[in-house]
Amino acid sequence: MKNKSQPNLRLTASELGMLWTSYINDSMAICVLKHFLAKADDKEVIPVLKFALNLSQKHVEEIAEIFKRENQPVPEGFTDNDVDTTVPRLFSDTFGLVYLQNMSRLGLMAYGATLPLSPREDTNDYFHKCIGSSADLSKKITKVMLKKGIYTRSPYVPVSEKIEYIRDQQYMNGWVGKQYPLNAVEINDVFMCELTNIFSKVLFTGYAQVAKTERAREYLKSGKKIASKHTKVFADLLTKEDLSSPQTWNSEVTESTQAPFSDKLMVYHTRALSMGGIATYGGSMSTSMRHDLIPMYGKLAAELGKYGDKGMEIMIAERWMEKPPTAADRNQLIHQRPKKQ
Repeated sequence: MKNKSQPNLRLTASELGMLWTSYINDSMAICVLKHFLAKADDKEVIPVLKFALNLSQKHVEEIAEIFKRENQPVPEGFTDNDVDTTVPRLFSDTFGLVYLQNMSRLGLMAYGATLPLSPREDTNDYFHKCIGSSADLSKKITKVMLKKGIYTRSPYVPVSEKIEYIRDQQYMNGWVGKQYPLNAVEINDVFMCELTNIFSKVLFTGYAQVAKTERAREYLKSGKKIASKHTKVFADLLTKEDLSSPQTWNSEVTESTQAPFSDKLMVYHTRALSMGGIATYGGSMSTSMRHDLIPMYGKLAAELGKYGDKGMEIMIAERWMEKPPTAADRNQLIHQRPKKQ
């Protein structure tokens, strides 16, 4: 279907970049979900996995159609060569739900940020649908997790008796002087960051367990170590405030050492989650009021940045990293001599 209402409107960099990234990520999700689904035996989990797989498959098809209309090359992304559904399961059905919970949250964040930057009707409609379907998926996941008693609620705080205004500059103290308890906004951020790192640690553990090459294995082991370290930082913060931490999922990794995924997929996935962690930390910094929290998030984000660089180095060296659509190199074009006729 042509973009009839706006025939001369080209894709913006925001639209093109997010569509390209979405294609790569959804093609990866298809591989992961195919493995989960092939091994799943929980009758309540299977329909949710099927729903999520169907969404990702629709996404790559719709993006491919948009790219073809624009004469934009369709990315290779991840294919059936990156997944083996015949090997033993690597994760439990329970972790399949945890995986979907985290990936749907990241999807909602990404689609929500892109929608206002999509002026074309077809791309705007696409991202609008993605937000709706991701919200539907999140609702299904939450319903099943609540029913099974595995949904992790954030801590509770007392109900306010009245509206109050901050009157003391010491409210922002973090290192010296009186330190006020974390407020509800800060608790939410700390809890979410710990929950994300708990998930990442389990995923990286499984990946490191089955990686085929030493270089990929060491990278994934390093990711597990960083996730463990960051989990402790956030857990200690909550413990200090007498608040509960999320439950862990360490036992949801099987003892299998046979890789269901390619090293390419696992390294990419690990790096992508670390980059997503930087975005999460950045958002948390912007809403924190206590002086000790902002530099803490900055330090942790910097560590993830260095880790992400190592992942990129591996992917470039192995020829695994597709080049995103890029701005024209004007300097090269200016100095490029015309070919002789």
